[in-house]
Amino acid sequence: MHKSPTTKHHSGSIRQAVLSGCSSPDPSVVTNISVEVAHQYYGFKRRYPLQGPTQGLKEVFHSSSTFHCSAAPINCSLAHYLFPSLPFPFQDINKRLSLPADIRLPEGYLKKFAKNSPPFDKPLSRRFRRTSLSEIGFGKLESYVKLDKVGEGTYATVFKGRSKLTDNLVALKEIRLEYEEGAPCTAIREVSLLKNLKHANIVTLHDIIHTEKCLTLVFEYVEKDLKQYLDDCGSIMSVYNVKIFLFQLLRGLAYCHRQKVLHRDLKPQNLLISDRGELKLADFGLARAKSVPTKTFSNEVVTLWYRPPDVLLGSTDYSTSLDIWGVGCIFYEMITGRPLFPGSTVEDELHLIFRILGTPTEESWPGINTNDNFLSHNFPHYDGEPLITHAPRITNDGHDLLCQLLQFEARRRICAEVALRHVYFRDLGEKVQDLADTTSIFSIKEIRLQMDPGKHFPAQRELGEFKYLPGF
Repeated sequence: MHKSPTTKHHSGSIRQAVLSGCSSPDPSVVTNISVEVAHQYYGFKRRYPLQGPTQGLKEVFHSSSTFHCSAAPINCSLAHYLFPSLPFPFQDINKRLSLPADIRLPEGYLKKFAKNSPPFDKPLSRRFRRTSLSEIGFGKLESYVKLDKVGEGTYATVFKGRSKLTDNLVALKEIRLEYEEGAPCTAIREVSLLKNLKHANIVTLHDIIHTEKCLTLVFEYVEKDLKQYLDDCGSIMSVYNVKIFLFQLLRGLAYCHRQKVLHRDLKPQNLLISDRGELKLADFGLARAKSVPTKTFSNEVVTLWYRPPDVLLGSTDYSTSLDIWGVGCIFYEMITGRPLFPGSTVEDELHLIFRILGTPTEESWPGINTNDNFLSHNFPHYDGEPLITHAPRITNDGHDLLCQLLQFEARRRICAEVALRHVYFRDLGEKVQDLADTTSIFSIKEIRLQMDPGKHFPAQRELGEFKYLPGF
Protein backbone atom coordinates (compact mmCIF):
# COMPACT_ATOMS: atom_id res chain seq x y z
CA MET A 1 0.00 0.00 0.00
CA HIS A 2 1.35 3.38 -1.02
CA LYS A 3 2.02 5.84 1.80
CA SER A 4 2.02 9.54 1.27
CA PRO A 5 4.70 11.56 3.09
CA THR A 6 2.04 12.69 5.55
CA THR A 7 0.80 9.24 6.51
CA LYS A 8 3.57 8.61 9.01
CA HIS A 9 2.86 11.96 10.60
CA HIS A 10 -0.83 11.17 10.81
CA SER A 11 -0.19 7.74 12.32
CA GLY A 12 2.08 9.32 14.89
CA SER A 13 -0.59 11.89 15.69
CA ILE A 14 -3.15 9.20 16.28
CA ARG A 15 -0.71 7.19 18.38
CA GLN A 16 -0.02 10.27 20.47
CA ALA A 17 -3.74 10.90 20.78
CA VAL A 18 -4.35 7.32 21.92
CA LEU A 19 -1.62 7.40 24.54
CA SER A 20 -2.29 10.93 25.76
CA GLY A 21 -6.01 10.44 26.17
CA CYS A 22 -7.16 12.88 23.45
CA SER A 23 -10.84 12.25 22.71
CA SER A 24 -11.28 14.35 19.54
CA PRO A 25 -8.28 14.30 17.19
CA ASP A 26 -8.16 16.51 14.13
CA PRO A 27 -10.73 15.12 11.63
CA SER A 28 -8.20 15.49 8.80
CA VAL A 29 -5.89 13.16 10.66
CA VAL A 30 -8.68 10.64 11.20
CA THR A 31 -9.64 10.79 7.54
CA ASN A 32 -6.15 10.13 6.22
CA ILE A 33 -4.87 7.38 8.50
CA SER A 34 -5.03 3.76 7.50
CA VAL A 35 -6.36 0.92 9.58
CA GLU A 36 -2.72 -0.07 9.79
CA VAL A 37 -2.68 2.14 12.90
CA ALA A 38 -5.54 0.14 14.35
CA HIS A 39 -3.63 -3.01 13.51
CA GLN A 40 -0.57 -1.74 15.34
CA TYR A 41 -2.36 -0.57 18.46
CA TYR A 42 -5.55 -2.63 18.64
CA GLY A 43 -4.59 -5.97 17.10
CA PHE A 44 -6.33 -5.95 13.68
CA LYS A 45 -4.72 -8.42 11.31
CA ARG A 46 -5.69 -6.75 8.03
CA ARG A 47 -5.08 -3.35 6.56
CA TYR A 48 -7.87 -1.32 5.03
CA PRO A 49 -7.47 2.17 3.58
CA LEU A 50 -9.64 4.72 5.30
CA GLN A 51 -11.00 7.42 3.03
CA GLY A 52 -13.52 8.59 5.61
CA PRO A 53 -13.81 8.35 9.38
CA THR A 54 -16.15 5.33 9.29
CA GLN A 55 -15.63 3.62 5.93
CA GLY A 56 -14.86 -0.06 5.99
CA LEU A 57 -14.42 -0.36 9.75
CA LYS A 58 -17.40 -2.59 10.34
CA GLU A 59 -15.94 -5.04 7.84
CA VAL A 60 -12.59 -4.81 9.58
CA PHE A 61 -14.12 -5.56 12.94
CA HIS A 62 -16.14 -8.54 11.81
CA SER A 63 -13.33 -10.02 9.71
CA SER A 64 -10.76 -9.87 12.47
CA SER A 65 -10.29 -12.83 14.75
CA THR A 66 -7.80 -11.03 16.95
CA PHE A 67 -9.53 -7.82 17.93
CA HIS A 68 -8.07 -6.97 21.32
CA CYS A 69 -6.40 -4.17 23.22
CA SER A 70 -3.48 -5.81 24.91
CA ALA A 71 -0.94 -3.94 22.78
CA ALA A 72 -1.80 -0.66 24.50
CA PRO A 73 -4.54 0.52 26.85
CA ILE A 74 -7.53 1.82 24.89
CA ASN A 75 -8.71 5.34 25.47
CA CYS A 76 -12.41 4.60 25.20
CA SER A 77 -13.68 7.92 23.88
CA LEU A 78 -10.98 8.05 21.20
CA ALA A 79 -11.53 4.45 20.16
CA HIS A 80 -15.24 5.06 19.69
CA TYR A 81 -14.45 8.24 17.75
CA LEU A 82 -12.11 6.40 15.41
CA PHE A 83 -14.29 3.30 15.09
CA PRO A 84 -17.92 4.53 15.33
CA SER A 85 -19.33 1.66 13.28
CA LEU A 86 -18.45 -0.91 15.92
CA PRO A 87 -21.70 -2.40 17.29
CA PHE A 88 -21.12 -1.11 20.83
CA PRO A 89 -19.49 1.86 22.56
CA PHE A 90 -16.18 1.04 24.29
CA GLN A 91 -16.85 3.32 27.25
CA ASP A 92 -20.09 1.46 28.02
CA ILE A 93 -18.13 -1.75 28.62
CA ASN A 94 -15.96 -0.03 31.20
CA LYS A 95 -18.99 1.56 32.80
CA ARG A 96 -21.13 -1.55 32.82
CA LEU A 97 -18.39 -3.74 34.29
CA SER A 98 -16.81 -1.01 36.47
CA LEU A 99 -13.42 -1.57 34.85
CA PRO A 100 -10.38 0.65 35.37
CA ALA A 101 -9.67 2.95 32.43
CA ASP A 102 -6.28 1.34 31.78
CA ILE A 103 -7.48 -2.26 31.73
CA ARG A 104 -5.94 -4.60 29.15
CA LEU A 105 -8.70 -6.86 27.95
CA PRO A 106 -7.87 -10.40 26.79
CA GLU A 107 -7.61 -11.20 23.10
CA GLY A 108 -11.01 -11.47 21.47
CA TYR A 109 -12.91 -10.33 24.55
CA LEU A 110 -14.50 -7.18 23.09
CA LYS A 111 -15.87 -9.12 20.14
CA LYS A 112 -17.26 -11.79 22.45
CA PHE A 113 -18.77 -9.18 24.76
CA ALA A 114 -20.50 -7.45 21.83
CA LYS A 115 -21.92 -10.77 20.64
CA ASN A 116 -23.18 -12.08 23.98
CA SER A 117 -24.13 -9.05 26.05
CA PRO A 118 -27.74 -7.84 26.27
CA PRO A 119 -28.67 -4.53 24.58
CA PHE A 120 -27.04 -1.51 26.19
CA ASP A 121 -30.39 -0.13 27.31
CA LYS A 122 -30.88 -3.22 29.47
CA PRO A 123 -28.94 -4.04 32.66
CA LEU A 124 -26.44 -6.88 32.86
CA SER A 125 -27.44 -9.86 34.94
CA ARG A 126 -25.27 -10.64 37.96
CA ARG A 127 -24.32 -13.94 36.39
CA PHE A 128 -23.23 -12.35 33.10
CA ARG A 129 -21.29 -9.63 34.90
CA ARG A 130 -19.54 -12.17 37.16
CA THR A 131 -18.70 -14.39 34.19
CA SER A 132 -17.37 -11.42 32.21
CA LEU A 133 -15.10 -10.27 35.02
CA SER A 134 -13.79 -13.80 35.48
CA GLU A 135 -13.02 -14.09 31.75
CA ILE A 136 -11.08 -10.82 31.90
CA GLY A 137 -9.02 -12.16 34.81
CA PHE A 138 -10.59 -10.69 37.94
CA GLY A 139 -10.86 -12.91 40.99
CA LYS A 140 -7.83 -14.97 39.95
CA LEU A 141 -4.49 -15.08 41.75
CA GLU A 142 -2.65 -15.67 38.48
CA SER A 143 -3.64 -12.16 37.36
CA TYR A 144 -1.23 -10.70 39.93
CA VAL A 145 2.49 -11.04 40.57
CA LYS A 146 3.84 -10.82 44.13
CA LEU A 147 6.90 -8.64 44.48
CA ASP A 148 7.90 -7.77 48.05
CA LYS A 149 6.49 -8.66 51.44
CA VAL A 150 6.01 -5.35 53.22
CA GLY A 151 4.23 -6.16 56.46
CA GLU A 152 2.51 -8.76 58.58
CA GLY A 153 -0.15 -8.59 61.26
CA THR A 154 -2.31 -10.93 63.32
CA TYR A 155 -4.68 -11.83 60.49
CA ALA A 156 -3.02 -10.61 57.32
CA THR A 157 0.15 -10.21 55.31
CA VAL A 158 0.61 -7.37 52.83
CA PHE A 159 2.62 -7.71 49.64
CA LYS A 160 3.58 -5.21 47.01
CA GLY A 161 2.50 -6.67 43.68
CA ARG A 162 1.80 -5.99 40.04
CA SER A 163 -1.40 -6.49 38.08
CA LYS A 164 -1.11 -8.33 34.77
CA LEU A 165 -4.41 -6.72 33.79
CA THR A 166 -3.13 -3.15 33.91
CA ASP A 167 0.61 -3.50 34.57
CA ASN A 168 0.13 -1.20 37.57
CA LEU A 169 1.49 -1.75 41.07
CA VAL A 170 -1.04 -3.04 43.59
CA ALA A 171 -1.16 -3.92 47.26
CA LEU A 172 -2.07 -7.55 47.95
CA LYS A 173 -3.55 -7.96 51.41
CA GLU A 174 -3.69 -11.69 52.17
CA ILE A 175 -6.05 -12.55 55.01
CA ARG A 176 -5.57 -16.01 56.45
CA LEU A 177 -8.75 -18.04 56.82
CA GLU A 178 -8.87 -20.20 59.92
CA TYR A 179 -10.55 -23.55 59.28
CA GLU A 180 -12.97 -23.27 62.21
CA GLU A 181 -13.52 -19.52 62.36
CA GLY A 182 -13.57 -18.54 58.68
CA ALA A 183 -12.89 -14.96 57.59
CA PRO A 184 -12.21 -12.45 60.39
CA CYS A 185 -15.07 -10.02 60.93
CA THR A 186 -12.69 -7.13 60.20
CA ALA A 187 -12.10 -8.51 56.69
CA ILE A 188 -15.81 -8.96 56.07
CA ARG A 189 -16.46 -5.38 57.15
CA GLU A 190 -13.66 -4.00 55.02
CA VAL A 191 -14.81 -5.82 51.89
CA SER A 192 -18.50 -5.06 52.28
CA LEU A 193 -17.91 -1.36 52.86
CA LEU A 194 -15.11 -0.67 50.37
CA LYS A 195 -17.03 -2.33 47.52
CA ASN A 196 -19.52 0.52 47.75
CA LEU A 197 -17.20 3.44 48.59
CA LYS A 198 -15.93 5.19 45.45
CA HIS A 199 -14.06 8.40 46.22
CA ALA A 200 -10.78 10.06 45.32
CA ASN A 201 -9.83 10.20 49.02
CA ILE A 202 -10.63 6.58 49.84
CA VAL A 203 -8.29 3.74 48.91
CA THR A 204 -9.62 1.75 45.95
CA LEU A 205 -10.38 -1.95 46.30
CA HIS A 206 -9.69 -3.35 42.81
CA ASP A 207 -10.34 -7.05 43.27
CA ILE A 208 -11.24 -9.80 45.73
CA ILE A 209 -9.76 -13.29 45.42
CA HIS A 210 -11.16 -16.11 47.55
CA THR A 211 -9.40 -19.43 47.94
CA GLU A 212 -9.78 -22.19 50.51
CA LYS A 213 -6.97 -20.88 52.73
CA CYS A 214 -6.85 -17.19 51.96
CA LEU A 215 -8.88 -14.11 51.14
CA THR A 216 -6.83 -11.64 49.08
CA LEU A 217 -7.88 -8.02 48.78
CA VAL A 218 -6.26 -6.18 45.87
CA PHE A 219 -5.86 -2.47 46.58
CA GLU A 220 -4.36 0.38 44.62
CA TYR A 221 -0.73 0.87 45.56
CA VAL A 222 -0.02 4.03 47.55
CA GLU A 223 3.54 5.04 48.37
CA LYS A 224 3.41 5.79 52.12
CA ASP A 225 1.22 6.72 55.06
CA LEU A 226 0.94 10.05 56.88
CA LYS A 227 3.16 8.83 59.72
CA GLN A 228 5.94 8.05 57.26
CA TYR A 229 5.35 11.34 55.49
CA LEU A 230 5.83 13.20 58.78
CA ASP A 231 8.99 11.22 59.49
CA ASP A 232 10.34 12.01 56.02
CA CYS A 233 9.92 15.74 56.52
CA GLY A 234 11.41 15.74 60.01
CA SER A 235 7.94 16.32 61.51
CA ILE A 236 7.96 19.86 60.07
CA MET A 237 5.31 20.04 57.37
CA SER A 238 4.55 23.07 55.26
CA VAL A 239 1.48 24.74 56.79
CA TYR A 240 -0.02 24.86 53.29
CA ASN A 241 0.47 21.11 52.86
CA VAL A 242 -1.21 20.58 56.24
CA LYS A 243 -4.22 22.44 54.87
CA ILE A 244 -4.29 20.35 51.68
CA PHE A 245 -4.07 17.08 53.63
CA LEU A 246 -6.70 18.15 56.18
CA PHE A 247 -9.10 19.17 53.43
CA GLN A 248 -8.70 15.80 51.71
CA LEU A 249 -9.18 13.96 55.02
CA LEU A 250 -12.41 15.85 55.70
CA ARG A 251 -13.54 15.36 52.11
CA GLY A 252 -13.13 11.58 52.24
CA LEU A 253 -14.71 11.45 55.68
CA ALA A 254 -17.68 13.60 54.64
CA TYR A 255 -18.32 11.14 51.82
CA CYS A 256 -18.17 8.19 54.24
CA HIS A 257 -20.57 9.91 56.61
CA ARG A 258 -23.00 10.67 53.77
CA GLN A 259 -22.94 6.94 53.05
CA LYS A 260 -23.69 6.30 56.75
CA VAL A 261 -20.25 4.77 57.31
CA LEU A 262 -18.09 5.49 60.35
CA HIS A 263 -14.38 4.78 59.96
CA ARG A 264 -13.73 4.34 63.72
CA ASP A 265 -9.96 4.00 63.43
CA LEU A 266 -8.54 7.28 62.16
CA LYS A 267 -4.82 7.69 62.78
CA PRO A 268 -1.83 8.75 60.65
CA GLN A 269 -0.96 5.12 59.87
CA ASN A 270 -4.36 4.65 58.22
CA LEU A 271 -4.08 7.69 55.95
CA LEU A 272 -2.16 6.92 52.77
CA ILE A 273 -0.23 9.61 50.88
CA SER A 274 0.66 9.24 47.20
CA ASP A 275 3.71 10.84 45.59
CA ARG A 276 1.36 13.43 44.14
CA GLY A 277 0.06 14.30 47.60
CA GLU A 278 -3.32 12.60 47.40
CA LEU A 279 -4.55 11.49 50.83
CA LYS A 280 -6.65 8.34 51.00
CA LEU A 281 -8.50 6.80 53.93
CA ALA A 282 -7.52 3.15 54.37
CA ASP A 283 -7.99 0.19 56.70
CA PHE A 284 -11.75 -0.01 57.14
CA GLY A 285 -11.47 -3.13 59.28
CA LEU A 286 -13.13 -1.41 62.25
CA ALA A 287 -15.56 0.65 60.17
CA ARG A 288 -19.29 0.28 60.60
CA ALA A 289 -22.35 1.09 58.54
CA LYS A 290 -24.71 3.13 60.71
CA SER A 291 -28.15 3.51 59.17
CA VAL A 292 -30.11 4.23 62.35
CA PRO A 293 -29.19 5.47 65.84
CA THR A 294 -28.01 2.62 68.02
CA LYS A 295 -26.32 1.95 71.34
CA THR A 296 -24.85 -1.42 70.47
CA PHE A 297 -21.38 -0.41 69.30
CA SER A 298 -18.28 -1.30 71.28
CA ASN A 299 -16.28 1.42 73.00
CA GLU A 300 -13.06 -0.49 72.21
CA VAL A 301 -12.50 1.35 68.95
CA VAL A 302 -10.00 3.92 67.69
CA THR A 303 -6.35 3.81 68.71
CA LEU A 304 -6.06 5.30 72.21
CA TRP A 305 -4.37 8.57 71.19
CA TYR A 306 -7.20 9.45 68.79
CA ARG A 307 -10.12 8.23 70.91
CA PRO A 308 -12.63 10.89 72.05
CA PRO A 309 -13.30 11.41 75.77
CA ASP A 310 -16.92 10.25 75.59
CA VAL A 311 -15.77 6.87 74.22
CA LEU A 312 -12.92 6.72 76.76
CA LEU A 313 -15.53 7.14 79.47
CA GLY A 314 -17.54 4.18 78.20
CA SER A 315 -20.04 5.68 75.77
CA THR A 316 -21.29 3.37 73.03
CA ASP A 317 -23.92 5.84 71.82
CA TYR A 318 -21.82 7.57 69.22
CA SER A 319 -22.08 8.68 65.64
CA THR A 320 -19.98 10.55 63.07
CA SER A 321 -18.59 12.75 65.86
CA LEU A 322 -16.36 9.80 66.84
CA ASP A 323 -14.30 10.32 63.68
CA ILE A 324 -14.26 14.12 64.04
CA TRP A 325 -12.27 14.02 67.29
CA GLY A 326 -9.63 11.93 65.51
CA VAL A 327 -9.47 14.52 62.71
CA GLY A 328 -8.70 17.19 65.32
CA CYS A 329 -5.89 15.12 66.82
CA ILE A 330 -4.40 14.47 63.37
CA PHE A 331 -4.66 18.16 62.44
CA TYR A 332 -2.68 19.08 65.56
CA GLU A 333 -0.11 16.36 64.85
CA MET A 334 0.47 17.62 61.31
CA ILE A 335 0.88 21.25 62.37
CA THR A 336 3.17 20.51 65.34
CA GLY A 337 4.88 17.25 64.35
CA ARG A 338 3.91 15.50 67.59
CA PRO A 339 0.80 13.68 68.87
CA LEU A 340 -1.60 15.74 70.96
CA PHE A 341 -2.65 13.16 73.56
CA PRO A 342 -0.09 10.27 73.65
CA GLY A 343 -1.55 8.43 76.63
CA SER A 344 -0.45 4.97 77.73
CA THR A 345 -3.72 3.94 79.43
CA VAL A 346 -7.32 5.13 79.31
CA GLU A 347 -6.89 7.04 82.57
CA ASP A 348 -3.61 8.56 81.41
CA GLU A 349 -5.25 9.57 78.12
CA LEU A 350 -8.07 11.34 79.96
CA HIS A 351 -5.59 13.17 82.20
CA LEU A 352 -3.71 14.44 79.12
CA ILE A 353 -6.94 15.62 77.49
CA PHE A 354 -8.17 17.43 80.60
CA ARG A 355 -4.75 18.94 81.30
CA ILE A 356 -4.76 20.67 77.90
CA LEU A 357 -8.47 21.33 77.35
CA GLY A 358 -9.43 21.73 81.01
CA THR A 359 -11.39 19.40 83.26
CA PRO A 360 -14.98 19.31 81.93
CA THR A 361 -17.85 20.86 83.89
CA GLU A 362 -21.61 20.69 83.53
CA GLU A 363 -21.38 23.86 81.48
CA SER A 364 -18.76 22.57 79.04
CA TRP A 365 -20.12 19.02 78.99
CA PRO A 366 -23.74 18.66 80.17
CA GLY A 367 -24.32 15.42 82.06
CA ILE A 368 -20.66 14.80 82.91
CA ASN A 369 -21.30 15.00 86.65
CA THR A 370 -23.58 11.97 86.42
CA ASN A 371 -21.10 9.85 84.48
CA ASP A 372 -19.99 7.06 86.82
CA ASN A 373 -16.68 6.45 85.01
CA PHE A 374 -15.79 10.13 85.22
CA LEU A 375 -16.66 10.34 88.91
CA SER A 376 -14.76 7.16 89.79
CA HIS A 377 -11.44 8.62 88.58
CA ASN A 378 -11.77 11.74 90.74
CA PHE A 379 -9.86 13.89 88.25
CA PRO A 380 -8.15 17.02 89.59
CA HIS A 381 -9.27 20.41 88.32
CA TYR A 382 -7.29 21.57 85.29
CA ASP A 383 -7.87 25.05 83.90
CA GLY A 384 -6.61 24.08 80.47
CA GLU A 385 -4.63 26.22 78.05
CA PRO A 386 -5.39 27.74 74.63
CA LEU A 387 -4.43 25.21 71.97
CA ILE A 388 -2.63 27.93 70.05
CA THR A 389 0.01 28.06 72.80
CA HIS A 390 0.85 24.42 72.01
CA ALA A 391 0.70 24.95 68.24
CA PRO A 392 2.35 28.32 67.53
CA ARG A 393 2.39 27.77 63.75
CA ILE A 394 -1.38 27.52 63.51
CA THR A 395 -3.34 30.53 62.25
CA ASN A 396 -6.30 32.04 64.07
CA ASP A 397 -8.67 30.43 61.55
CA GLY A 398 -6.91 27.10 61.98
CA HIS A 399 -7.16 27.41 65.75
CA ASP A 400 -10.89 28.09 65.49
CA LEU A 401 -11.42 24.98 63.37
CA LEU A 402 -9.27 22.86 65.69
CA CYS A 403 -11.34 23.94 68.69
CA GLN A 404 -14.55 23.00 66.88
CA LEU A 405 -13.14 19.56 66.11
CA LEU A 406 -12.08 18.92 69.72
CA GLN A 407 -15.29 19.58 71.64
CA PHE A 408 -15.92 17.43 74.72
CA GLU A 409 -19.59 16.88 73.96
CA ALA A 410 -20.02 14.83 70.80
CA ARG A 411 -22.98 16.78 69.42
CA ARG A 412 -21.03 20.05 69.63
CA ARG A 413 -18.27 18.87 67.31
CA ILE A 414 -18.37 20.34 63.83
CA CYS A 415 -19.36 17.83 61.14
CA ALA A 416 -17.05 17.04 58.22
CA GLU A 417 -19.35 18.60 55.61
CA VAL A 418 -19.49 21.93 57.46
CA ALA A 419 -15.77 21.83 58.28
CA LEU A 420 -14.96 21.73 54.56
CA ARG A 421 -16.55 25.18 54.22
CA HIS A 422 -14.61 26.66 57.13
CA VAL A 423 -12.82 29.93 56.42
CA TYR A 424 -9.52 28.15 57.13
CA PHE A 425 -9.74 26.58 53.66
CA ARG A 426 -10.64 29.80 51.84
CA ASP A 427 -7.24 30.21 50.16
CA LEU A 428 -7.65 26.82 48.44
CA GLY A 429 -10.23 28.53 46.22
CA GLU A 430 -13.87 27.83 45.42
CA LYS A 431 -13.18 25.09 42.87
CA VAL A 432 -12.26 22.58 45.58
CA GLN A 433 -15.83 22.74 46.88
CA ASP A 434 -17.40 21.59 43.61
CA LEU A 435 -15.34 18.54 42.68
CA ALA A 436 -17.02 15.27 41.76
CA ASP A 437 -16.51 12.53 44.36
CA THR A 438 -13.99 10.62 42.26
CA THR A 439 -12.04 13.69 41.11
CA SER A 440 -8.74 14.49 42.82
CA ILE A 441 -8.16 17.89 44.39
CA PHE A 442 -4.96 17.98 42.32
CA SER A 443 -7.02 18.18 39.12
CA ILE A 444 -7.15 21.90 39.97
CA LYS A 445 -3.93 23.30 38.55
CA GLU A 446 -3.54 25.82 41.38
CA ILE A 447 -3.40 23.05 44.00
CA ARG A 448 0.14 21.74 44.40
CA LEU A 449 2.18 20.58 47.38
CA GLN A 450 4.92 22.88 48.60
CA MET A 451 8.38 21.80 49.73
CA ASP A 452 8.25 20.84 53.41
CA PRO A 453 10.82 22.72 55.54
CA GLY A 454 12.28 19.56 57.07
CA LYS A 455 12.03 17.33 54.01
CA HIS A 456 14.37 14.31 53.96
CA PHE A 457 15.29 13.08 50.50
CA PRO A 458 15.18 9.35 49.65
CA ALA A 459 18.99 9.04 49.68
CA GLN A 460 18.96 9.96 53.35
CA ARG A 461 16.49 7.23 54.30
CA GLU A 462 17.67 3.97 55.76
CA LEU A 463 18.06 1.10 53.32
CA GLY A 464 15.44 -1.58 53.55
CA GLU A 465 12.64 0.66 54.74
CA PHE A 466 9.43 -0.39 53.06
CA LYS A 467 6.57 1.68 51.79
CA TYR A 468 3.24 1.49 53.53
CA LEU A 469 0.25 -0.23 52.02
CA PRO A 470 -3.33 -0.58 53.26
CA GLY A 471 -3.36 -1.54 56.95
CA PHE A 472 -3.77 -4.96 58.38
